[in-house]
Amino acid sequence: MRTTLADASIGTVPLLPRYRLLGSSFGGHTSFRRGIGVDVAGSRPYQPGDRFHAIDWKASARLSSATGNDEFVVRDRQAEEMPRVVILCDRRPEMALYPPELPWLQKPTASAWCVRLLATSALTQRALVAYLDHASHAGGGPGEPYWQPPRAQAGTWHRELVETLAEHLDGPCDAPADTVDRGLRFLGQLQGIITPGSFVFVLSDFLTEVTTETWGALVGRGWDVVPVVIQDPVWEQSFPPIGGVSTTLASANGDELLPVRLTRTEADERRKRNEARRAALVEAFTSVGVDHVDIGADDPVAIHAAFMEWANARLLPSGRLG
Repeated sequence: MRTTLADASIGTVPLLPRYRLLGSSFGGHTSFRRGIGVDVAGSRPYQPGDRFHAIDWKASARLSSATGNDEFVVRDRQAEEMPRVVILCDRRPEMALYPPELPWLQKPTASAWCVRLLATSALTQRALVAYLDHASHAGGGPGEPYWQPPRAQAGTWHRELVETLAEHLDGPCDAPADTVDRGLRFLGQLQGIITPGSFVFVLSDFLTEVTTETWGALVGRGWDVVPVVIQDPVWEQSFPPIGGVSTTLASANGDELLPVRLTRTEADERRKRNEARRAALVEAFTSVGVDHVDIGADDPVAIHAAFMEWANARLLPSGRLG
């Protein structure tokens, strides 16, 4: 996915907040408040609790040389009013269960395209972008958070972020089974980093349950939570009428392909279970006021269209409150 993720052909999608925060303008506008942003508002002496990255080392060196003491100068920046955009990606082994030769949705490819689209869309709109998953990475094994914190993206850093995520998403899908819950708990501990109004896109097939209480708690934080449901529309949201027909499915661990012959009754029961599971998932989202994005293909054109459909729905009176 390294080449395709860095390709700009997927385009962008407008990130429209479902609920307007009172007193906040939307977009990359400069605020009178101090905070995380691009524009420098001034300098001041270092105070305990200031971020290490905010220190102006050149100014600190000049001041220290002039006074003969260790002096540190901090750059104050004008905050951006654009909410942060956080991408939480489910990278359990089940998300990469099916080999390309089977007629199933290739979820790693779809996930990578979604990450690329969301990151580029956010950066184009001067947002602060963050990314989280719990798959193996250079800093830790499976279960350890791979966390790219929100920060202002400008110039070459846009390209660097896309390439960094592309390289990481080329790695194994070996996150633990509770990776979505684990990721949401991690984000909940970041006081002051993910502010009210921030987008939190959760990419998963949601075949492992996330409770209604969990979604409600996230919405209660003032976050604009958007589940991105990556499911095969034929084999997971429904099931084809293949009773009496021999076919090939992947084993439980995905290591081998097994011949299967289901009866018509068995195929019908699978369809009913899958459709009931799908209906329960949508009902859970609706009950807490969350609108989701359906991803049922792994090509960039279809993925872009799915996000555009979600964005356009937010322009309707029933989909967005201004």
